[in-house]
Amino acid sequence: MATYLDAIVARHRAHAAVDSRSTAGLVQVAKEMAPTRGFRAALAAATELAVISEVKRRSPSKGDLFVDLDPALLAIDYQAAGATCLSVLTDTESFGGSVEDLVAARSAVGVPVLRKDFTVSANDVCDARLMGADCVLLIVAALSDGELDEYSSLATDIGLDVLVEVHDEAELDRALRRTAGDLVGVNQRDLVTFEVDQARAVRLAGVMPEHTVRVAESGVRGHDDAVALAAAGYHAVLVGEHLVTADDPIAALQALRVPRP
Repeated sequence: MATYLDAIVARHRAHAAVDSRSTAGLVQVAKEMAPTRGFRAALAAATELAVISEVKRRSPSKGDLFVDLDPALLAIDYQAAGATCLSVLTDTESFGGSVEDLVAARSAVGVPVLRKDFTVSANDVCDARLMGADCVLLIVAALSDGELDEYSSLATDIGLDVLVEVHDEAELDRALRRTAGDLVGVNQRDLVTFEVDQARAVRLAGVMPEHTVRVAESGVRGHDDAVALAAAGYHAVLVGEHLVTADDPIAALQALRVPRP
């Protein structure tokens, strides 16, 4: 059954197909940049459940969330409230994000930043580094085994951390076989129904290797969810909609900072 992800990935692949830039040239420039801030290391070092706070204007399932947000001011608020890292949407058509959002947010704070987008080419990986991101997202459902191999290796080569996103056991197995598997995100939202399944996230956490930094993504709705996910073994939660739609995003973020066992 086709999902919203299929249409978005098809659009990104169409853009990638007409990208004539030299990957080798992009890699060379990326390797000359200053070191990244260490996204995975920041999550691993956190003494409580780390919060990856997202700069998110809209979503395909919910529509407009906070279209007029100021990415720099929101990033400053997130950092002040104790966010360990940031995630910034750069997809324009489906999420209303932009490269400019990431640049503005990262320039305003000192915490590491994930480029949240649909990586479908080597040039996409390079672009994440060139725009200033510290981590790139690879969605297992959107990529072949060969692409997972290539893009995760390239990201590491140019200094990026890699957050590998999975939805189920089969995708987790591919992630662990095809990448370093040291930073894995479990998307709790079903690609077809959009329903949140926290039980699946809890189940997958229990079968990840000890060295894997575990991130629960999508559908984290507050303090109780954070407590349950920390108890399941997650190091971090990635939260967007819950924060950008909150009356008080700072208080909402602070409520997610719960002890880890």
